[in-house]
Amino acid sequence: MAELQAEGKVRWIGVSNFSKAQMERAQKIAPITSLQPPYSLLTREVEAEVLPHAASIGSGVMVYSPMGRGMLTGAMTRERIAAMPEDDHRKRWVQFQEPALTKNLELVEKLREIGERYGVAPGEVALAWVLRRPEVTGAIVGLRSPAQLDGVIQAMEFRLSVGEDDEISFYL
Repeated sequence: MAELQAEGKVRWIGVSNFSKAQMERAQKIAPITSLQPPYSLLTREVEAEVLPHAASIGSGVMVYSPMGRGMLTGAMTRERIAAMPEDDHRKRWVQFQEPALTKNLELVEKLREIGERYGVAPGEVALAWVLRRPEVTGAIVGLRSPAQLDGVIQAMEFRLSVGEDDEISFYL
């Protein structure tokens, strides 16, 4: 990629799922313009080192799966999860299994409670929580239908208060 950039064939170089150490190694070859890690209320591993490092090198951060593979949308129930086909990758993810499942469904109810104060869906609250980080420059939201856009569109304008962030943190 660095060679292609030097040839003028690539303007910017981005990486996905890199650790801080991997980013540091890559930076010795060429600047990293953007990073694409998973980040949500359920996948917070990047908070300690990766997000601060990205900010320190001026890299944009475009997170994916900000609604925890659908868990945080408010549409998941025990029954819906149980009815998922066996080949659905989410059934194998620890966040969709006990004991995490019970805790996560309680978290979704807290997101729903906060969202009801403003007329937004739980998924929009979860997305706003991700976007509250100054390092996060954008979020990739996977939609399976145009109707699902209604469950995320207001997150672009909605902001959590410090108190609401604290309410959510109680469940983490």
